[in-house]
Amino acid sequence: MSKKMAIIATKGTLDMAYPPFILASTAAALGYEVQVFFTFYGLQLLRKDLSSVMISPLANPAMPMPIPMPVMVQMLPGMESMATMMMKQKLKKHGVASLQELRDLCLEAEVKFIACQMTVDLFEFDKSEFIEQCEYGGAAMFLGFAGDTDICLFI
Repeated sequence: MSKKMAIIATKGTLDMAYPPFILASTAAALGYEVQVFFTFYGLQLLRKDLSSVMISPLANPAMPMPIPMPVMVQMLPGMESMATMMMKQKLKKHGVASLQELRDLCLEAEVKFIACQMTVDLFEFDKSEFIEQCEYGGAAMFLGFAGDTDICLFI
């Protein structure tokens, strides 16, 4: 009997997109059966195009910046784009896979992606915006799997 891992992904920013994909792909490579439930802002990670996933320096006090930045500076127009560009450069410089590459690894490893149907309905998303490899279901569907896992994470 294989081990199981369940992950609930609730955030759609660049910094919060990496943990569910890294953990899911690693667990799958170790032989775990893995499901990721994407809900609320986490649904952004199931969009066909991941290029719009950004990181915000605002309200992110642990974010290492080259120079200390007061909150007022973090609020200025363009700071989110600049922080995203800087983070993507840092990831590339250190050989960290892109979000697209990590998501593809998960799919190749048969990680099951579940899009929260309630959230899709709530925000009136069009399912054509999301990758074809995801399934749609509710909390009860996911909990049927999560209740029988060795590891369950909320990210």
